[in-house]
Parts: sequence; structure tokens; C-alpha cells
Amino acid sequence: MNNSTPGKTTAIVAYITIIGCLIAITMNIEPKNAFARFHTRQAFGIHVLFHALAILLTYTGFVYLSVPIYIFYLIIWVYGFLQVLNETTKPLPFLGKYFQKWFTFIS
Repeated sequence: MNNSTPGKTTAIVAYITIIGCLIAITMNIEPKNAFARFHTRQAFGIHVLFHALAILLTYTGFVYLSVPIYIFYLIIWVYGFLQVLNETTKPLPFLGKYFQKWFTFIS
């Protein structure tokens, strides 16, 4: 008997790199699942934020900030991934509610 939350596999895939997130978006096309949609938006936000900050640091020359950015990324990634494993839909601190608003194209 499987008592797992529907969409959990899709949500887990979303946290595995930006490519996994794109795969999760296509996995949630049919049937649509609110749990998977929530976590796909959270994961997409995490990945986009990380890549945007990495590009910004590359072009501004603030290489010494790369370690704190990686640590920040790792912390919010682990937080989001643990939310999937615990089968909850608690948004990331500070940014999670914005990710839900900004990425409404993920349905």
C-alpha cells in the first residue's frame, strides 16, 4: 500500500538541478498536482536565483562572495527538499511566497 502524497516523485525531480525542474514541469502537465506544482515553483525559484547570482558574481568580479552564495543555495535547497520528503507545502523563508507569485506559468 502506497500512502505517499501524489506528486511527490515530480516534486523530488524538480529539486535535482534546473534540468530536473524542467522535466518536473512536463511531468506535471497531466495529471496536474498541486503538491508537485508548489514544489516545482519553489525549486525553479531556487535554481534561477542561484544561476542569476552566479552570473552576476562572474561579471562583477566579486568572486569572494561565491562561497556564501553556494552555502545559501545549499541551505535553501536542503530546506525545500526536506519539505518534499516531509510531504508539506511550507514556502521557503523570505522568497517562497514570491516564487509562488512570480512563476505562475508553472501550472
